[in-house]
Amino acid sequence: MFFLLCSIFEYVCVFSLTLPEKGDFLALDLGGTNFRVLLVKVSDNGKQKVEMENQIYAITEELMRGSGEELFDHIAECLANFLEKLGIKNQKLPLGFTFSFPCQQTKLDESILVSWTKGFKSHGVEGRDVVSLLRKAIIKRGDFDIDIVSVINDTVGTMMTCGYDDHHCEIGLIVGTGTNACYMEEMRHLELVEGDEGRMCVNMEWGAFGDDGALDDLRTDFDQEIDAGSLNPGKQLFEKMISGMYMGELVRLILVKMAKEDMVFQGHTTPDLVTNGQLQTSFVSAIENDKLVGLVSAEKMLRGLGLDPSVEDCVATRRVCQVVSTRAAHLCAATLAAVLRQIRDNKAAERLRTTIGVDGSVYKNHPQFARRLHKMVRRLVPDCDVRFLRSEDGSGKGAAMVTAVAFRLAIQHAERQRILDALRLSQEQLLDVKRRMGEEMNRGLAKESHDQATVKMLPTFVRSMPDGTESGEFLALDLGGTNFRVLLVRVRRGKRRSVEMHNKIYSIPQEAMQGTGEELFDHIVHCIADFLEYMGMKGASLPLGFTFSFPCHQSKLDQGILLKWTKGFKATGCEGEDVVTLLKDAIYRREFDLDVVAVVNDTSQSTGTNVCYMEEMQNMELLDGSEGKMCVNMEWGAFGDHGELDDFSTDFDKAVDEHSANPGKQTYEKMISGMYLGEIVRNILLEFTTKGLLFRGKLSERLKTRGIFETKFLSQIESDRLALRQVRSILQHLGLTSSTCDDSILVKEVCSVVACRAAQLCGAGLAAVVDKIRQNRNLPELKITVGVDGTLYKLHPHFSNFMHETVRDLAPQCKVTFIQSEDGSGKGAALITAVACRIRDAGQR
Repeated sequence: MFFLLCSIFEYVCVFSLTLPEKGDFLALDLGGTNFRVLLVKVSDNGKQKVEMENQIYAITEELMRGSGEELFDHIAECLANFLEKLGIKNQKLPLGFTFSFPCQQTKLDESILVSWTKGFKSHGVEGRDVVSLLRKAIIKRGDFDIDIVSVINDTVGTMMTCGYDDHHCEIGLIVGTGTNACYMEEMRHLELVEGDEGRMCVNMEWGAFGDDGALDDLRTDFDQEIDAGSLNPGKQLFEKMISGMYMGELVRLILVKMAKEDMVFQGHTTPDLVTNGQLQTSFVSAIENDKLVGLVSAEKMLRGLGLDPSVEDCVATRRVCQVVSTRAAHLCAATLAAVLRQIRDNKAAERLRTTIGVDGSVYKNHPQFARRLHKMVRRLVPDCDVRFLRSEDGSGKGAAMVTAVAFRLAIQHAERQRILDALRLSQEQLLDVKRRMGEEMNRGLAKESHDQATVKMLPTFVRSMPDGTESGEFLALDLGGTNFRVLLVRVRRGKRRSVEMHNKIYSIPQEAMQGTGEELFDHIVHCIADFLEYMGMKGASLPLGFTFSFPCHQSKLDQGILLKWTKGFKATGCEGEDVVTLLKDAIYRREFDLDVVAVVNDTSQSTGTNVCYMEEMQNMELLDGSEGKMCVNMEWGAFGDHGELDDFSTDFDKAVDEHSANPGKQTYEKMISGMYLGEIVRNILLEFTTKGLLFRGKLSERLKTRGIFETKFLSQIESDRLALRQVRSILQHLGLTSSTCDDSILVKEVCSVVACRAAQLCGAGLAAVVDKIRQNRNLPELKITVGVDGTLYKLHPHFSNFMHETVRDLAPQCKVTFIQSEDGSGKGAALITAVACRIRDAGQR
């Protein structure tokens, strides 16, 4: 039955009032032919206090059925009148807009009118945002300004008003000119809204219940006649059975039917009796008053319609009123019972204790309606202890309180965005990064400035690409992080040219990374020996290519002088030494033989970042010769070490650098590589939480731990397939067990901003590289392919797209194709070794 009730859903975020709100707020309560403007003063002197001033204004029938522009111009005029009367016309106050018609909401300050009800027909409004229409009317006047912070339904306003006094209140009910209900639903059941933690207020718009035929077996000929003569036939059928706008008309139609069948008024009717709208619902309330007073009221009403009623006619009229109002109360009770059962089942409670906040002229003014409603609800849901709390302040107070909370949250949102804006880079800033990278590249290539350059532009002595004539078996050692690979690569030439690979991954323990160089290289050689035995090639002597992903100086292909460790390595006795010699010494100690032919950089492994490209020899002043090209290992991770990126660096970057293994070094790498992004995110989350902008200001001990927020979390959190409940499971892993849906959304935004900046900075640097190649070749347009590797590029759902887009924007004269390396850098190292062997063998011949 519950789903039948929910003909139209409207979602309204209702925020907890646990934190003290204070200040002056406006409320505009529009839901019928009269509307209210309120000034709500909220003070906090140890105990929150709310004071209100209000003014009621009328909406004429011409405005109800005229243009939307005229309607909202009138509302703006009344607002101006109210502000001037209170002497606050020059103040810009936040306003909460109670708009009591079926709307679709996607955020708190936007509400699209689905359809008019309650006799309204103003054209040009349905399908449009009523907040925008009101703002437009205010701007057109130009004599005052307000900040429309929230728009809610009157039902929600009623629930919030009553909830201020009774924290058990989780249902709002209106039975007046129209009818509606709202309640707090579990987020896990709201499939149209992202997230599944906590609760959200659902505006049911239950007046449309039955529009699909669900109530056809309960609707009478009188209900059908009322519907046919209404402004919206076929719509709001439930509302037409129970609300005050139609109750008097139902009584009139029944009396006409009874008169025509000679059951009352001696079979006589009058022109007034058969005229629509002549019997108001207020008459029904008066007739059902105390028995004697009610009969007097019935006689007075009937005579007003031109009838000459007998006592029996008055009794019969009173009975008709009782039947109509009782049916309305019981139908309302039945639907409320469905809501109560839903809440009870959500909580898995044997008994539910809850409060329903109620407003509306029928509920308040009809002498019997409330009692009948309460009694039937208790009969239908005996396992629910329900308190009905009448809203004495309407929905305006609730609207103001929602506005107060929303206003505070808006300020907090602005502060969060201010902090994140430091990590959002404009195209002008990215162009500046590109320009600075180009300057550092030239400094690294030039002999005079090379030593001072942060981008070292190191020669690799790789001068040729494979030509297809290479063949044989080659080993490759791929060392670039805490895990490394040993590979056997079989290269076949000719028509059946192919590359076959076998590999095994080994880990490097922390003690080897931080111990002596001899211990580190002994461990590496032990793993190579294990791999050869695993492949059944124990004792084989093969050419080996060594992928060594740390800054090195090379003077030939089989020599690499380690300049400095990065990525957490600290093994002693290695910096300033030739890593090929260190490897050969360890091989000798192991008493087997390998031919180390080449040492190469991986140029883009998972934990760090780097680039290589083919540079013209004429530009490489560190080497003799000007013919041909050579692959340059840029070692661009150190870009910024001399302050080139200081104006882009944030406090979060500085905190990461300060606590790193190499403070002041690898600045660019620390802003974009996988090893550091998680820590940047963690520092932002700490800042937000300390300022009370996240996790309700409560830090967990795990979140305080450096390195606890792994970069893989960024990829997982930003996955489009990942529901927010899984984001929350990551936060729970970090000890944030009470995080909310809003917390999860914000954490996702932080991850997105950090990853986007990293990709854009990387793209800006790459744009400088491809543009330099274009300029080297003196081409108006360059078509080039970039090979890419690394877990961040491969696994993050958006990193590659952000990077590609940045390169396109910053280097429009370069048409860049990106190819993802499926085999890492090991295959490349083996092929370089194969090329080196081919060239060496040719030289020997």
